[in-house]
Amino acid sequence: CTIGYGGHARQILKELSSNGKLIGIDKDEEAIKFCKKSLSAYSNIQLFHNSYHKINDILSISKTRKVDGMLLDLGLSSAQLDSKARGFSYKIDSELDMRFDLSQKFKANDLLNSASKKDIADIIFKYSDERRSRAIASSIFKMRPIKNVFELVEAIRRSTPPKNRKKTLARVFQAIRIVVNNELSILENFLSEFCRQLSIGGRIVFISFHSLEDRIVKRALKDLSLKKKVKILTKKPIYPSQKENYLNKRSRSAKLRAAERIS
Repeated sequence: CTIGYGGHARQILKELSSNGKLIGIDKDEEAIKFCKKSLSAYSNIQLFHNSYHKINDILSISKTRKVDGMLLDLGLSSAQLDSKARGFSYKIDSELDMRFDLSQKFKANDLLNSASKKDIADIIFKYSDERRSRAIASSIFKMRPIKNVFELVEAIRRSTPPKNRKKTLARVFQAIRIVVNNELSILENFLSEFCRQLSIGGRIVFISFHSLEDRIVKRALKDLSLKKKVKILTKKPIYPSQKENYLNKRSRSAKLRAAERIS
């Protein structure tokens, strides 16, 4: 949850016995198609083009009552970020899309061209803590219609100082992406349900890439711990090692939390 382009899945499949099974879920059909080819050597994998918060329906279709492990690799994949057509990166000009699920009609440019100035400012501030959210929203509003990535980048350039602008760009793009894909609500829905599908002694691992996600996970696990549903295995989040940061710069913001179901 989600399988992305199969990096974690491949390592899990190598460790599974002949009786084991991996269920991979992703809203991005391109990721599912990629994994069908790249993981075709493994017979004990099922792939679902769906949202991970629909885990109950997915397991029902899979004829699986309980699972022994869940891995949530939240956010977007490197392949999505590097895509020349998806609009996730402020460095690559394309249509301002940002959809994980390409069958979804609502795109990032639909959001920016239909929302009020106040709503745009609120979205930017709420989902990125960007202090210049009002100025950026005003600039976006003046430049509408905004259809492409570099048009949004220009709106941000006009309303922010050069210092730390890259951080501002990353924050604004993150905020818009979160809303377009309803990411936090989906995570919250999953957190309210997952214990039913996890076997006693089964473990769940979360890898988050920004504080909003991590905060939601932390609070949910704490609440489940107080209810004696899970045992938290990570008192503090685990961060990438120095070596991993060097080899993979995108891992720098990752935080890992884990828990075990006990009742």
